Amino acid sequence: MRHKLLLLTSQNDHYQELLASCHLPEITLLGDEPSSIVNADIWLAEPALAAPLLPHANQLTWVQSTVASVDALVQPRQRKDYKLTNVRGILGPLMSEYMYSYVLAHRQEHNKEQIQKFEKNTFPSSFKMLMGQKILLLGTGNISKHLAQTAKKFGMYVTGINRGAKPTKGFDKIDTLANIAHHITQADVIASILPSNPLTRGALNAELLSLMKPSTIFFNLGRSDVLDLDALYMQLIKNSDQQAILDVFNQEPLPKESPIWSLENVTIAPYIATPSFPEQVVEIFSNNYHKLLQGEQLSHNVNFARGY
Repeated sequence: MRHKLLLLTSQNDHYQELLASCHLPEITLLGDEPSSIVNADIWLAEPALAAPLLPHANQLTWVQSTVASVDALVQPRQRKDYKLTNVRGILGPLMSEYMYSYVLAHRQEHNKEQIQKFEKNTFPSSFKMLMGQKILLLGTGNISKHLAQTAKKFGMYVTGINRGAKPTKGFDKIDTLANIAHHITQADVIASILPSNPLTRGALNAELLSLMKPSTIFFNLGRSDVLDLDALYMQLIKNSDQQAILDVFNQEPLPKESPIWSLENVTIAPYIATPSFPEQVVEIFSNNYHKLLQGEQLSHNVNFARGY
């Protein structure tokens, strides 16, 4: 059987070059004419571009997402009669570099060093070591496992939150979302990498955020609807020593009129915590394609019910 592949990305030309170098057998790369949506049985796609076209895909059997987040494809009313895979296996190192660069900058007071330079003055630093500090990772998937591994190298105590308190390698303690309040009160660093589902939406509300320690560094790196942004805004107004690094929002880009822009203890990143590089995406797609030809199970399958 010869497969027909459709590219639905913002970098189609680059993906075409990379795929050509793979010399994949028994596959035809279709053009961008409307008939390709109907005829292609495989899509290599950005979820936001693919979602509105799903009803027209008569031959579709597999979608390889170019990113880890597939929210647009797992909504309740979307079709689920095909295989969906993502690229979650490559994002741990990227997220780790991103997150700990901020943790170290804040704990070692890099901002104060810039102020000293501007004022041509020096004063004693009160920076804190990461060794012995506690980090709370909301979610224990592939990305969190890498974050936990890095935390242990710094000598941090790592607590993870997952669905059933399932023991996970690399964590000192695992608990469920129902018991999160106890762990928030003790955490020096909190990072949410939770998926979006009925159990997690709105989980980080005003009541829980109010339990954070005075100098907590908070990251929202997973799904935007897990966090009550208005509640976080009020929390950070009252607690100027707390820091928030936010990479995802319900509305992107974040509206200019949002009051959270004005807070000095907030860093707003343009959705850059886990970029997907085409070279890595194509490597995953190529490996999965060969598995498809051999009748093997594809890597990084998405569970439609769970959304990840």
